[in-house]
Amino acid sequence: MFHPIHVSTTNVEYNKQDGKLEVICTIFTDDFEAALAKQYHAKTDLSKAEMHAAMDALVKSYLEQNLHIKTGDNASKLNYLGFEINREATDIYLESEKTASPKKVAVEVSLLHNLFDDQINIVHITVNGVRKSEKLDYPDKKIEQVF
Repeated sequence: MFHPIHVSTTNVEYNKQDGKLEVICTIFTDDFEAALAKQYHAKTDLSKAEMHAAMDALVKSYLEQNLHIKTGDNASKLNYLGFEINREATDIYLESEKTASPKKVAVEVSLLHNLFDDQINIVHITVNGVRKSEKLDYPDKKIEQVF
């Protein structure tokens, strides 16, 4: 499937109950498979159940390289929870270690930058019910929001 637009969304939400940042990245599956194949020189198929474990390893590694979040001045360690196919997109789930309610959140995202020079990454950050969004046009990859 061809899309004229190359876009991903990264949704970062602070969960007050468990004191963690919850992160969901949504990427068109065909683009994501192509980016993974290019990065790791591997056959990729995110929808095949028998390849799920192998794809998990690639997805986790790719996100570790292309998504970084800081709260205040501290890098947030993101724990990879998994991915699932949602129609033509793939949702990838991560969460941070416990952290105090952040006053400042910085996100560096370079998803699919290894594939497209017209990539757009949209980042939504929500802290205590306040949502701030920003669009990053390639090659931009950094945003910072203060709450």
